[in-house]
Amino acid sequence: MIVGGVAAGASAAVRARRLSEVADIVLLERGEHVSFANCGLPYHIGGEISKHDDLLVVTPDYLRQTFNIDVRTGNEAVSIDRDRKLLTIHDYVGDRIYQESYDKLVLCQGAAPVTPPLPGIDHPRLFTLRNIPDMDTIKAIVDAGARRAVVIGANYIGLEMVEALSRRGMHIDLVEMQRQLMPSLDAEMARELECHLEDKGIRLHLDTIAESFTDGAGGIRVALNNGEKLEADMALLAIGVRPETDMALNAGLETGISGGLRVDRHMRTSDPDIYAAGDMVEVSHTVTGEPSLIPLAGPANRQGRIVANHVMGRDSTYGSTQGTSILKVFEMTAACTGASEKLLKKLNIPYRKIYLHPYGHASYYPGTSQMHMKLLYGPGLGKVLGAQIVGRDGVDKRIDILATAIRGDITVYDMRELELAYAPPYGSARDPVNYAGFVAANDLRGDVEFWYAEDYPGKTAGGLLLDVRTKKEFRAWHIEGAVNVPLHEIRSRLDEIRGLQQGRPLFLYCLVGIRSYLAYRILRLHGFEHLSTLAGGKKTFRSVHR
Repeated sequence: MIVGGVAAGASAAVRARRLSEVADIVLLERGEHVSFANCGLPYHIGGEISKHDDLLVVTPDYLRQTFNIDVRTGNEAVSIDRDRKLLTIHDYVGDRIYQESYDKLVLCQGAAPVTPPLPGIDHPRLFTLRNIPDMDTIKAIVDAGARRAVVIGANYIGLEMVEALSRRGMHIDLVEMQRQLMPSLDAEMARELECHLEDKGIRLHLDTIAESFTDGAGGIRVALNNGEKLEADMALLAIGVRPETDMALNAGLETGISGGLRVDRHMRTSDPDIYAAGDMVEVSHTVTGEPSLIPLAGPANRQGRIVANHVMGRDSTYGSTQGTSILKVFEMTAACTGASEKLLKKLNIPYRKIYLHPYGHASYYPGTSQMHMKLLYGPGLGKVLGAQIVGRDGVDKRIDILATAIRGDITVYDMRELELAYAPPYGSARDPVNYAGFVAANDLRGDVEFWYAEDYPGKTAGGLLLDVRTKKEFRAWHIEGAVNVPLHEIRSRLDEIRGLQQGRPLFLYCLVGIRSYLAYRILRLHGFEHLSTLAGGKKTFRSVHR
């Protein structure tokens, strides 16, 4: 008996059939659609995916006819009798309650949108987006001419819906309780997304909480904790999800400290005849080892397959989830894998970091721009701990390579040697991943010492800021108090720099970090001490100090 379809449940069902022709496989789904592309829902609302049925991965009839699976849509499991191995089911289609016995039970109930107990949380113009009926309801309101929306929550679903609704000509207010967009990123990496959304006319309300929902002139009024009231035709709540574990908890199954259902490496719960997979389970984080909730489609699919393997007698195990994810926001892409800096700090895990701004492909070939890359790695051996990239092209390729590096224990030293595909439309002879390996290896070997944007002004106050960009660049913008010595003049002005330094720490910077690194090496080889170069240069600095 499999409870729930979509990624984990459907994957478990078809894998089980491929391993056994004699097993009776029953797949229960309380909704109408047993396997659909839930990650594609915003794109149908926005119009990129024009056909509704393109979101249906497989239909119930297909599963019945091709895999001989007893698919029961409109059937919701409501309770488990573990002693008698019985599942109580509510059949909405037949309007009846019945029971089914099981040898093995697989729970794939996913996660539900978080809906806090706020005044007006049940307002008819306040929506969540989890399934196809939700999508159809929202799309109908947009199609009917809705002009203004409030989106609450600035993570994946929230940001995808901001773009989708904006594409439909709507005016958007985006409300986020944290001080940044996309909380899975570190704050400085989210900054460019904020600027991009503002350029698109999206009104951002960061560090702000939606407190209540009432009737308004357009349909709904959203009251914020700063006293502002937003009038809109509709509002979308996208503040996160929680694992659907109520039935499992009522049956006495154990949950972990994260709130997800606890499973072993075979995806078995505390009852050896009950398995669980997907967004409802607690997983081990690949980098930190911490119990975590990481609701992603890829891991859910793999977990469903592992469940079926083990049920059918194969010694199949699931290791960990590293949280590799990617998001399209208008013309920009944001992606991450592994641990963020704030997570490493929280868990007191030692790390080093670098920032880079390489192009997505050869800069002389049209259609590219600079990415903002952040790489986190361990001291000593240089094990990759995490990576984040924000840019317009080439982001997906690089984050997948770095995700593979984490999974394969590839160090920053190894990254220098990776042989990656190159042609001008696709990359560079020295790929950004290779480049990141070189910079990180230089850091670990002591060939360079970095200072970071957050060091300003506290740690830099007693030193000398040296801007090695051109005079024209310096006149256009520079850090307050900096002295300008362009890179090409460094060697001829060594005595002047010594006089300016007077034994103080020397903090170099340029646009992205390349010229200041070259200046750093020149000065080091001429005997200068107490110097460091700004990681990521002005571009990263202005993401921290907007």
